[in-house]
Amino acid sequence: MGTKNTPTAAQSMAKMVHTMHGIAQEERPQGTMIGIVTAPPPDIKVMVNNIELTKEDVYISEYLLIGYQRTGKGHIVSATQNRGGGSGDAAYESHNHDINNDYTDTIIYTDTLKVGDRVSVIPVYGQDAQLYIIEDKVVKL
Repeated sequence: MGTKNTPTAAQSMAKMVHTMHGIAQEERPQGTMIGIVTAPPPDIKVMVNNIELTKEDVYISEYLLIGYQRTGKGHIVSATQNRGGGSGDAAYESHNHDINNDYTDTIIYTDTLKVGDRVSVIPVYGQDAQLYIIEDKVVKL
């Protein structure tokens, strides 16, 4: 009579694991957090909520790394500033030059995050691990 309502050990353990999982889910960080860089890339370390994240724990926006390269192109229409020579000849009097050119430019970043920089940190949840995305350097005005 009493054994019908008594759960098995496996059922009790499953219920306990389910309860513990629910508690852990409630304690997971939600939303964007602010972290402080304690070591720069490539071996980055970031303190967030009293936890030190290492390069194994994070994804980082590519543009925050040394050597990140972007190419831009456009068209510029302008003119140089007036400037003249010093001889006094009419050919050297003050004049400017029109600019009407296409351009392509490549920018290669030579700096990265520094110790003490504040960064936005976003938690992401995979099947096997808790990871974080370091999205950007942030400043407080």
